[in-house]
Amino acid sequence: MSMQLTDEQHMIQVMARDFARKELIPTATERDATKEFPLENLKKMGELGLLGMTVPVEYNGAGVDTVSYSLALQEIAYGCASTAVIMSVHNSVCGEPITRFGSEYLKEKYLKRLAIGEILGSFALTEPGAGSDPSSQRTTAVRDGEFYILNGVKQFITTGLNSGVTVVTALTDKARKHRGISAFVVEKGTPGFYVGKVEDKMGLRASDTVQLIFEDCRVPAKNLLGREGDGFKIAMSALDGGRIGIASQSLGVAQACLDAAIEYAKQRVQFGQPIANYQGIRWMIADMATEIEAARLLTLNAATMKDRGERFSAQASMAKLYASEMVNRIAYKAIQIHGGYGYLKDFPVERFYRDARVFTIYEGTSEIQRIVISNHFLGPLLK
Repeated sequence: MSMQLTDEQHMIQVMARDFARKELIPTATERDATKEFPLENLKKMGELGLLGMTVPVEYNGAGVDTVSYSLALQEIAYGCASTAVIMSVHNSVCGEPITRFGSEYLKEKYLKRLAIGEILGSFALTEPGAGSDPSSQRTTAVRDGEFYILNGVKQFITTGLNSGVTVVTALTDKARKHRGISAFVVEKGTPGFYVGKVEDKMGLRASDTVQLIFEDCRVPAKNLLGREGDGFKIAMSALDGGRIGIASQSLGVAQACLDAAIEYAKQRVQFGQPIANYQGIRWMIADMATEIEAARLLTLNAATMKDRGERFSAQASMAKLYASEMVNRIAYKAIQIHGGYGYLKDFPVERFYRDARVFTIYEGTSEIQRIVISNHFLGPLLK
């Protein structure tokens, strides 16, 4: 890789790589078939510091930079994309908002446990009628003394079934539209907080995706994240970091596709020689490697800008847009190189192809990324 890593960054990358190769790859195909949640592996990841990567050390976190986080996530995704999305949501859109906006009470009560993987985290913004347009959400939170009463339904919530704590957005003031959205940390087991439908998905099958239902759910007022009306800002800042996470996942799966395609091309013999000798295959491999490198540099650039404290929203969107679309092209080519065998579940590229498909959709579709990027260069729509 062309970017110069620090000793610590390289050490974290190697540690995550060793773990993924040893613990995740051997059982990834089986988990895809059974949909078994990778709880034991996640406990081990908690012990390694992979579930509190950017959380400060005083709250049990690893306290490392975003580049290190991206590198580790790439390696976990290489081993098992389902495990990677759980890690990404836990770190990027649950742990980070509590780190940045949480009171000392919330950090002591929840962040310390999240950082070591004692509990897992999820993030509930999307609703059945509010996906790309989160400002149209309908979940409400009404103040009642020392509590807020939450009512509504959240959709497509990663780890919603297995998480111990969820960052939830809800309207506290309908008249103010997106400025009337607030964010709350809601603990599993809170009365009125239920898991609804568990979705049956094309890919990422060992990661649960569910509906969350709030029926007169009484959340303590001290579980408010930031101040009333901060919810939209909190969610958007979390998604900026989350997009670096999705780009990193995309890179991990793309690299796994490339490595599988190279290995197969060297072994598969047609017309008396390995198909790796044919120009058509060699050029496909060259294009795949080039696209992965371009996506890697975009992703690590966004991560570096975040670490320097610069504005990085457009760069995170560029990385997410390019990397997520790139991995779909790479997975397509990896299957093409495998021929008919690539279409069978006997080879991992079939799973990679299914896992990759959602990367252009969740945490902001490709279309939303293009809106974010164009707004950065053009400003909002002209009157």
